[in-house]
Amino acid sequence: MAAAGLPTTVLQQTWCPRRADGAAAILGIGTANPTNCVRQDEFADWYFRIYKSQHLTALKAKTKRICEKSGINKRHLHHIEEMIDAHPEILDRDLPSLGTRLSLTADAVPDLAAAAARKAIAEWGRPAADITHLVVSSNSGAHSPGPDLRLARILGLNPAVQRTMLYLHGCSGGAAAIRVAKDLAENNHGARVLVACVETFLTAFRAPDDDGDLISDLLSITLFGDGAGAVIVCAGPMLMMSPTERPVFHIVSSSLTTVPGTERAVGIQMSETGLDIDVTASTVA
Repeated sequence: MAAAGLPTTVLQQTWCPRRADGAAAILGIGTANPTNCVRQDEFADWYFRIYKSQHLTALKAKTKRICEKSGINKRHLHHIEEMIDAHPEILDRDLPSLGTRLSLTADAVPDLAAAAARKAIAEWGRPAADITHLVVSSNSGAHSPGPDLRLARILGLNPAVQRTMLYLHGCSGGAAAIRVAKDLAENNHGARVLVACVETFLTAFRAPDDDGDLISDLLSITLFGDGAGAVIVCAGPMLMMSPTERPVFHIVSSSLTTVPGTERAVGIQMSETGLDIDVTASTVA
């Protein structure tokens, strides 16, 4: 922290060399999914069978219609039928199950993020130990230490890597992580930022409820799957001189705007029964 009366020239001489001279760029991209896969046209049958709710014929038919119109062919899911059968608290909407859900995803989240990150690092072409900053975004947890620390250990990152964990940013989590990475890369000379966004939907996967909020429940159940994406971000003219690093594309700008009156249009929060997702009727009308 500099004193308020410090000459401007001294501040500039100290600050300017620490910044990258150029826009941020993506140097490598990787994605990963769990091996378990459910076809979208078979999802309603699978889902209602798991939760022993095949008697809810009208709700099952509505779920099938949403699946048909979703434009989705398949979804990868960490949780499988045997996993849910082994935990009655996940089968019952009214039983506390948050602890179980977080326990079942504690290893899956960093492992899935690592699978995507390894692909991004391989495309980047430099050792993982050269990563200076790590940004992780996820809605699938509430741990501290979080998946950022476990991911750093799995990948063998430098113990001094600067970690930033973003929880519960919803569907905008990836955009928020890229925005943070762009700022880090452009304001830290020589920074190499690994961004990993990872989701496992088990935290919000619950039994159908014929009397509940159909819009919120059915939209989340029929649309979301599990997966991870990772990128390497850097900034500055050094990219033009590096024999191994080549930008995939540049991040020209990254911003966030809140539309007035939409603050409560979509909401997510942790509860005793898992992750609650609330979508207002006006949002999907």
